[in-house]
Amino acid sequence: MITISLCMIVKNEEKILGRCLDSIADLVDEIIIADTGSTDATREIAGRYTKHVYEFRWVDDFSAARNFVFSKAAMEYIYSADADEVLSEENRERFRRMKETLLPDIEIVQMKYANQLQFGTVYNYDEEYRPKLFRRKRDFVWEEPIHEMVRLTPVVYDSDIVITHLPEESHAKRDLENFQRHCGKGYRLSKRLHGMYARELMLAGDAEDFAMAAGFFMASAADADRDGEELAQACCVAAKAARLAGDVVAFFKYTSKVIAEEACSEICCEMGHFYEEHGDWEEAAVWYYNAVYETEPILCICAGGRESLEGLIRCYKAMNSPEQAQIYQEELHRRT
Repeated sequence: MITISLCMIVKNEEKILGRCLDSIADLVDEIIIADTGSTDATREIAGRYTKHVYEFRWVDDFSAARNFVFSKAAMEYIYSADADEVLSEENRERFRRMKETLLPDIEIVQMKYANQLQFGTVYNYDEEYRPKLFRRKRDFVWEEPIHEMVRLTPVVYDSDIVITHLPEESHAKRDLENFQRHCGKGYRLSKRLHGMYARELMLAGDAEDFAMAAGFFMASAADADRDGEELAQACCVAAKAARLAGDVVAFFKYTSKVIAEEACSEICCEMGHFYEEHGDWEEAAVWYYNAVYETEPILCICAGGRESLEGLIRCYKAMNSPEQAQIYQEELHRRT
């Protein structure tokens, strides 16, 4: 049987930390918690479960905090958890079986992360695999009988364990503020973070968030070192920011850049919103239809589904076509 260190970073989680730890504490061999500046009873609650509670001065860097708490682990494997996660009884039993039977050559165990869409996260799927359990020290192995080389790719196992995500509130505002702060300092986002920032804005950003992000994504849309995927993402955000700000020239500048290459649901949906706001219901309906049926989303699945279907319903009601509106109402019902 393997041994496991549970490692967590927390801040002001007094409402949910106990719920999380109650569902996992007896399945691991040690618990290590780094507090990044709680002002509530989080540290006191953590102390009921473990003596390994550390204070970590927050430096606007989640990776730094994760690396710190991982450095304190002493078991064979590290299980990384957040306070808003819960294991059901069924999945506690799956976790227990996994711990008893895990093959020694497996270096990463992925678990399904569920219940994401309810909270406006950066993910477009309600359930997806995430790496959650990590071998603390990796064994390097030589491969191939000829021209041998060290295996660099980790051995990953996709388990049947499902982790339920139950936050008290959406973290989108906090995450967007972190993105804005780092971009304001001149930090160049990797391709992965560029996509996550754009996706979180499209999924959960408000007018203020788009106004704050507009400059970054306009610059990104003109950045020759960004690839085509990143440029399309940047144009989607810049176009929506321009529409919300009432800047028609900038709006068509960025929508046109995407349409000239390959239209996506997000841009078509934005065109639908634009014409709807200007009272051109027929033209708006054309673009909403294209968003749903003729293109694919690149950032936000609702642009190619719920958001644009709701736009079609509004447009056909405004054009006194209740039968057509009902067709799209039924389609929306089928998809939700």
